[in-house]
Amino acid sequence: MPALACCVDAAVPPPSHAFAGDSSLPAPDPFSGVFPTTASAWSTSLSNDLYRIDAWGGPYFTVNSSGNVSVRPHGSDTMPHQEIDLLKIVKKVSDPKSDSGLGLRLPLIVRFPDVLKNRLESLQGAFDFAIRSQDYGSHYQGVYPVKCNQDRFVVEDIVRFGLEAGSKPELLLAMSCLCKGNPEALLVCNGFKDFEYISLALMARKLELNTVIVLEQEEELDLVIELSNKLGVRPVIGARAKLRTKHSGHFGSTSGEKGKFGLTTVQILRVVKKLEHVGMLDCFQLLHFHIGSQIPSTALLADGVSEAAQIYCELVRLGAHMKVIDIGGGLGIDYDGSKSSDSEISVSYRIEEYAMAVVRAIRYVCDRRSVKHPVICSESGRAIVSHHSVLIFEAVSASACDVAPSMSAFALQYFIEGLTEEARADYRNLSAAAIRGEYEACLTYAEKLKQRCVDQFKEGYLGIEQLATVDGLCDLVSKAIGAFDPVLTYNVNLSVFTSIPDFWGIGQLFPVVPIHRLDQRPAVRAVLSDLTCDSDGKINKFIGGESSLPLHDLEGNGSGGRYYLGMFLGGAYEEALGGVHNLFGGPSVVRVSQSDGPYSFAVTRAVPGPSCAEVFRVMQYEPELMFETLKHRAEECGEVGEDGMANSALATSLARSFHNMPYLAVASSCCLTAINNHGLYYCSEDDYDIVADSGAAGKAEQWSYCSG
Repeated sequence: MPALACCVDAAVPPPSHAFAGDSSLPAPDPFSGVFPTTASAWSTSLSNDLYRIDAWGGPYFTVNSSGNVSVRPHGSDTMPHQEIDLLKIVKKVSDPKSDSGLGLRLPLIVRFPDVLKNRLESLQGAFDFAIRSQDYGSHYQGVYPVKCNQDRFVVEDIVRFGLEAGSKPELLLAMSCLCKGNPEALLVCNGFKDFEYISLALMARKLELNTVIVLEQEEELDLVIELSNKLGVRPVIGARAKLRTKHSGHFGSTSGEKGKFGLTTVQILRVVKKLEHVGMLDCFQLLHFHIGSQIPSTALLADGVSEAAQIYCELVRLGAHMKVIDIGGGLGIDYDGSKSSDSEISVSYRIEEYAMAVVRAIRYVCDRRSVKHPVICSESGRAIVSHHSVLIFEAVSASACDVAPSMSAFALQYFIEGLTEEARADYRNLSAAAIRGEYEACLTYAEKLKQRCVDQFKEGYLGIEQLATVDGLCDLVSKAIGAFDPVLTYNVNLSVFTSIPDFWGIGQLFPVVPIHRLDQRPAVRAVLSDLTCDSDGKINKFIGGESSLPLHDLEGNGSGGRYYLGMFLGGAYEEALGGVHNLFGGPSVVRVSQSDGPYSFAVTRAVPGPSCAEVFRVMQYEPELMFETLKHRAEECGEVGEDGMANSALATSLARSFHNMPYLAVASSCCLTAINNHGLYYCSEDDYDIVADSGAAGKAEQWSYCSG
């Protein structure tokens, strides 16, 4: 074991028991880390395979010839000149305005409305094709569940499709958006309902919106009947059925007879009888169900749809004027590219196969029962919005592997003599096991030695220098026999709790990939540690069952020393679920559309992430008063002159801190255009509601400070 010879040759035990590099000792295979150094050149195609980009990202993400991740905004119809280089977007957004950038800080969410449009067209096209090929007698009419991503511009891009609301604020949002949308678009009202919720839904009917009130609980029906009579509105009523069909795993826990929402068959029959009794059975027109998110296979899907179709046909038989069957959500995303039905983060089908299974199952049941084919509605939010946004963040530093300090023969002898007899015995056994080539025994004795020294340290008999010595010695043993874990920790400018809450909350995995340098061989494996003061603020599980991620060295980076990573397929739920843990607010956001300019894209909207002051307001603080308190303390401490301006550097710095984002600042980030309000700096939204090509320059910076 040559790596240990420098330390152990000088040990107190006889040379025959030392770790000296004995030529008779068989050399163990060294641990190779991630990628052994070979003469073969690395290529973008190898990176593509390594990170499975084509598998989970197709047809929207790929690696270009420069080694950067590119976005294909129109999916498989994207022409080569229309591909958008993610690194160029980051440069445009983060460069200072003096360099024709936008001066926004990372982390950054990049939205691609063209991808969103393509997802909608793909879903509609899949059902249209299935309906034609199956000679189905009705049509598909989907809705978008607002809860997946409530961002104004996302919803406005989708509004012509139809919307689903699950709360009163979501209903208000949907109502206002649909006033400008397709008059035939559905407004499906799900979720728990009270007097106000149902009143709003009935008002939507008065506003000539195509509104359906879906009963989640039996008692909601009494409110619907009472309020519709008072308001003089003939409602359209649906009911959510609790099916027996469900799938296993986390996403299936909301379905089945024990599901959170929906009516049993007994309750559905009571609803029918009550509506018939009050002369409103004709209002019952929609049946809704939900098997669960991330339905893994079309076989399970068809089973659930068939069960629901039977209930639909029974409702027709009982006299309800049924028109629509709402299959709910469940259209899955292949987060890891495995195309597997055995994984909670993958599915074994394509959109076209999903649509075909739905149409075929409904048609088969309805034809057997001689029932007119219903309109098919779905609530496929995850499948619609997941691909359209990318979270980009920066690795700012990396932990280094500890290097055991060198030690003289005298120092090592002194160290050994300071150990207990039991610890010295462990050391002798370790030496002997190394000579015999018993590598498992080496690890055992090294661990025993280390634990005995820790016990001595806790009792105060061993100093920190000696404890560090034994740690280094045990690390040398691990490295020499190939058991040392070379995984590094890359510290990233991000809050997992704010930007990827599903990873922390339910262990949801998303593809994480360097967005550049993919023409270079990754040199290390690493886990990602965020900025928060929380031990859970890390990403240590990755797609493919990996506990670390292949990455490049931070040193020698060709992008100005920056190393950018992207989290993909996170367009659903993550922004809505993210909080302000450690008072880290959300990322900056830009909308990027494909254009015919020299860089193939145009930034159509850019909004900086929330400032510290804005985050304070969320938690009920008043940043203006906080600033005044600090400024007053600065005056008391003599940091501000009598004229209020002479020594205002501290107060100015405080004011800028309130204005800036909570995340780490980087050297090239410039301060954003701001206006003054009693020393507080904040951004005017108009400064970022821009429509410009990638070469447009921002307005000149304007900073001022008011001491009064």
